[in-house]
Amino acid sequence: MTNQNTLNEDRETGASFSPKFDSRGLLTAVVVNHETKSVLMVAMMDQLAIDKTVETRIAHFHSRSRGKLWMKGETSGNFLNVMRILVDCDQDALVLECVPAGPTCHTGAVECFYREMEGGVLKSKIS
Repeated sequence: MTNQNTLNEDRETGASFSPKFDSRGLLTAVVVNHETKSVLMVAMMDQLAIDKTVETRIAHFHSRSRGKLWMKGETSGNFLNVMRILVDCDQDALVLECVPAGPTCHTGAVECFYREMEGGVLKSKIS
């Protein structure tokens, strides 16, 4: 078995957290409501964002537009309190189960996925 095969096998079945970042040093994080399991938002994380999230239990992400660490809620006060972090099979994506302290979306919506595509047209899920 090659070193790459050993690394992949350990990543898929082992107990060590060794995230598989893309070429920009990022991985995808899906944020869901801890209680309802509804999808709140999707963002990117780098190693620093993961470390700060684990340390503080408040969701941190990598802002691609600003090119820096971003703590969700730092300006709005709508923090995401992290209850669980789930890691996918090859460690290139995370699910953060969070208790939101207010709306998650920058538009003020409870979640970022407030529209549904029907026949190529976006329709609001908010009544």
